[in-house]
Amino acid sequence: MRFEAGDVVRVPFPYVETNVRRYRPALVITHEPIGPAGMLIWAAMITNAQRKPWPGDVPIAQFDRVGLPIASVVRTAKLATIETTSASRIGRLSDGEITRVREQVREHLGLA
Repeated sequence: MRFEAGDVVRVPFPYVETNVRRYRPALVITHEPIGPAGMLIWAAMITNAQRKPWPGDVPIAQFDRVGLPIASVVRTAKLATIETTSASRIGRLSDGEITRVREQVREHLGLA
């Protein structure tokens, strides 16, 4: 399956704190698949909006419209490289939300 920036996907997202991987929603931030034969995407974690906010979090206004069960935010500080074969598309963010995520990622990278 082909993914684009702005797609909300379900992926096995790695955790920094442990060696555990758990399937969770994430946002594709690469314009198109990358790596050999386009087998990789970069994804930002999507998490519960009730958690303590982090700098760079971007709220998802209509979480249910993009296939999320609860109010959520894109956690732009937590990125992962994921194989496309592990991902499944569940929705897509609005253009405005995608723009805000890109701005935050650029700021984290010092490109703002």
